[in-house]
Amino acid sequence: GCCTFDKPLSSCGYSQSDDDDLNWDQVNAPMKPSSGQGMPSGSFMLVNTSGRFAGQKAHLLMPHLKENDTHCIDFHYYVSSKSGASPGTLNVYVKVNDGPIGNPVWNTSITATWSRAELAISTFWPNFYQVVFEVVTSGHSGYVAIDEVKVLGHPCTKTPHFLRLQSVEVNAGQFATFQCTANGGTDSGDRLWLQGIYVRDAPLKDIKVFNARRFVALFSVVNATKRDAGNYRCMIRTEGGVGVSNYAELIVKEPPVPIAPPQLSSVGATYLWIQLNANSINGDGPIIQREVEYRTSSGSWYDIQPVDSTSYKIGHLDPDTEYEISVLLTRPGEGGTGSPGPALKTRTKCADPMRGPRRLEVVEIKSRQITICWEPFGYNVTRCHRYNLTVHYRYQAGGQEQVREEVSWDTESSHPQHTITNLSPYTNVSIKLVLMNPEGRKESQELVVQTDEDVPSAVPLESIQGSTFEEKIFLQWREPAQTYGVITLYEV
Repeated sequence: GCCTFDKPLSSCGYSQSDDDDLNWDQVNAPMKPSSGQGMPSGSFMLVNTSGRFAGQKAHLLMPHLKENDTHCIDFHYYVSSKSGASPGTLNVYVKVNDGPIGNPVWNTSITATWSRAELAISTFWPNFYQVVFEVVTSGHSGYVAIDEVKVLGHPCTKTPHFLRLQSVEVNAGQFATFQCTANGGTDSGDRLWLQGIYVRDAPLKDIKVFNARRFVALFSVVNATKRDAGNYRCMIRTEGGVGVSNYAELIVKEPPVPIAPPQLSSVGATYLWIQLNANSINGDGPIIQREVEYRTSSGSWYDIQPVDSTSYKIGHLDPDTEYEISVLLTRPGEGGTGSPGPALKTRTKCADPMRGPRRLEVVEIKSRQITICWEPFGYNVTRCHRYNLTVHYRYQAGGQEQVREEVSWDTESSHPQHTITNLSPYTNVSIKLVLMNPEGRKESQELVVQTDEDVPSAVPLESIQGSTFEEKIFLQWREPAQTYGVITLYEV
């Protein structure tokens, strides 16, 4: 189709917009006003910017186009001003399926006599599109005109045509790469870019020229977020016009993150059973992988394990240790693993001590006390941070066995020792250490020690008996109640 504007513009299916500031004027030779300087001749559509404020807009709408095959829109344009300053900007928009008008695909504000431009638009049935010519006034007087708009049934001669652009789906934070394939040539003076609706444009990343009739341009939307999701199209501005592809959608998916922490099912000294509790998520599915991430609350130990069910047993853990457990979910695509979900903080149980204290030895023996020492030990032996070390000892006193125990507080020293006091002199004492935690106990070997001798108690006075003879006195008495050793001498 062709519209030279010799007849009313409605006969070509053109219309004025109701949402602009001024209209285009249709001018033809019979009704052309007396021309002033800069006024073109012939029949055309014109915007006279005289007396207009800067920023006022006039829209001229082509009819909807539903094309099945490659085609080219060819038009002529004219920009002039008495002062030489640009009267405004001529913008061309391509609005698809009555959607948003978007950004201009082509524009000029340079004063020039009649010039030609072409639009290589690759939007095909069942989609339709509409070309909108817009003039934005600059505040300077002058004229902006278009004429001879043609829809040609063959490719454009100076501008390449894009093949169908495919939609792209990526996960948030990744690079979304669009591949724009075009029929036709390109040179260094052409400008290539990826144009979006209400989203940022993407610059050219790379171009591969296969031959004089085919090249591929690559564009990347870097670190894509949900705000980058939307429609994009390939653009090339050449000396002769502009090539415009169809719109393709950038779909940005948010990697899934569980809303709730995992739940604890059971706990042991070296294992934790958990329910993943990951049915409710923030982000997008589908979920193709589940992992359990767990670490010690203090320290830097860390591990992650894949899980193929809704429950999982974490094994080979340290007893009486607090762990933070989170669930990681993954959706398809690179970067599809979300952040760890809320953490479950829990502690394993204590385990039975590994063994009892070793190398129980005597440090010092006195008549009424004994000091002992033993090999120091740590968590690898106690297997619990909550434990007691008690000194158990027994001895005979007054014909009865006495059994005692005391708590030793010297457990973290590099040379631990304990003193047992209030013992009887010259008494055999059996000593052992008992290591206890909430899950069990372990004993050391028993050590038998005799206290030193001490001064015996007095001879009972009532036991002293005497017999007198001419030349001697015979005395006898009972042994002291407490000998505290072997009596080797009595003095009278």
